[in-house]
Amino acid sequence: MKYDLLIIGSGPGGYVAAIRASQLGMKVGVVEKESLGGICLNWGCIPTKALIKSAQVFEYLNHSADYGITLEGTVQPDMKKIVERSRNVAAGMSKGVQFLFKKNKIDHISGFGKFVSANEVEVTSEEGKAEKHTASHIIIATGARSKELPNLKQDDRKIIGYREAMTLEKLPESMVVVGSGAIGSEFAWFFNTMGTKVTLVEFLSNVVPLEDEEVSKQLERSFKKAKMTVMTNSSVESVDTSGDLCKVNVKTKKGIEVIEAEVVLSAIGITPNLEGIGIEELGIEIEDEKVKVDEYYQTNVKGVYAIGDIVNGPALAHVASAEGIICVEKIAGEKPQSLDYENIPACTYCSPEVASVGLNEKQAIEKGYDVKVGKFPFTASGKASAAGHKDGFVKLIFDAKYGELLGGHMIGANVTEMIAEIVVARKLETTGYEMIKSVHPHPTMSEAVMEAAAAAYNEVIHL
Repeated sequence: MKYDLLIIGSGPGGYVAAIRASQLGMKVGVVEKESLGGICLNWGCIPTKALIKSAQVFEYLNHSADYGITLEGTVQPDMKKIVERSRNVAAGMSKGVQFLFKKNKIDHISGFGKFVSANEVEVTSEEGKAEKHTASHIIIATGARSKELPNLKQDDRKIIGYREAMTLEKLPESMVVVGSGAIGSEFAWFFNTMGTKVTLVEFLSNVVPLEDEEVSKQLERSFKKAKMTVMTNSSVESVDTSGDLCKVNVKTKKGIEVIEAEVVLSAIGITPNLEGIGIEELGIEIEDEKVKVDEYYQTNVKGVYAIGDIVNGPALAHVASAEGIICVEKIAGEKPQSLDYENIPACTYCSPEVASVGLNEKQAIEKGYDVKVGKFPFTASGKASAAGHKDGFVKLIFDAKYGELLGGHMIGANVTEMIAEIVVARKLETTGYEMIKSVHPHPTMSEAVMEAAAAAYNEVIHL
């Protein structure tokens, strides 16, 4: 079959690019060997949030007395039903992508795709049948998988990755989570909330190490308050899986500490899926294990593009989607703006939630800015008090000279729903003064944004 555009991979980069290309009049085919929607919809963003919602409900029920509600008897989680709900949510989202493909007349080509040439891909089905498809333009959007370290090889039983963590048949009594980025922190919080004894091990000095240091410290306090063991400046040297329990040898500043746990969850990052798709034979340039592209995602091979987790930039679903749209609009002859990677929001969906965009305080100072910093704690928020979620704060960083909003950092309930305000404000080059004078509804958690801006200029009212 001949297409205007062929896309290898149907994750949030691939399927969004396909729909936008169809809207622009292209004949589009998408090669996908598994379910439509890729890792995000099937094994990442969506099903993990379904698991987290179950944990939030469980936590609410266990604290119902705090809200004046008495429950008789004990509340018990049913892991099989929790997992079943999560998988059903994921399946529903994948079917939604199928519907969008039909609506936009996009062909789903089921199988594994490999380049034959710069404009031809051979797709091998699960049954082994191979067929070739040609296209004027081809986008690689193959995503990534859980990264493995030599001393932390996954056996899918005792040492597991995120896929296995989402489908455990029973709650483990104990777990060591290695890595405290978004994936590690979310799973650590989920299992800890459900009753598993969790130890979170982080090589660097702070959990969620890419976040503002004050946010990281607050999250660590919240985790410890929830009876989670947090070990920073620590690394897993080896794991002995020969016995009933894993013996995890953790190197700390004080020496080696042995922790016994039923399961070890490796959450130390991801590896791009680039093997076996023919990019070496095609001569596509690789840099730091990722595909090298220009600002519109063109590789060094004419007509071949790459987006998402396989190119440099934050490995986030919304980034892949934005890249896909920019890429196909450029292919279609439009004049899209290149993506501003300094205005990409990052979210971690544990409790309290973490959300941020732009420069943190340390980065802003290192770049030479004279900064104004405003911080507003949720302990001073009426809505947070009423909701029973007072942990956390909003922190804003401004350029003192011009009032430019350099960055926003939040930790607290529902802050992942609030960060978009900061993204839009930065896109529109909003100043601190304009944020202070933008009336926010009361009572809301989002009032903390206005108050944090006011705090930077010594105009805060409720603190």
